[in-house]
Amino acid sequence: MKHYKIGAMLLALLMLSVSAAYAHGGRGSFGVYVGPYWGPAFYPSPYYYPPQVIVVPAAPPPVYIEQREAPAEVAPATQQYWYFCGSSKAYYPYVKECPEGWQKVLPQPPR
Repeated sequence: MKHYKIGAMLLALLMLSVSAAYAHGGRGSFGVYVGPYWGPAFYPSPYYYPPQVIVVPAAPPPVYIEQREAPAEVAPATQQYWYFCGSSKAYYPYVKECPEGWQKVLPQPPR
């Protein structure tokens, strides 16, 4: 009966030491310690950097601009004319000056 009490006490102490180790630093170990316990002085706690909070400013929403197609304007067909001088019986640019004025003539295909 005496051995059961000692075994129960050792089991209770073991459970307390393991739960205390997990509560203080998250490290647990199983073992039998003989002598004074100096605590975490032999095992320094690791230093953890706190998580950094990075605030990213929100981008402005995109702006959509509706562009309507302009109606296609039909340009008037420009007539190309030749300029004829009646007194010299020649066309511009072969004759640079015409005393009576130039006559507009529709172009004629070569024969």
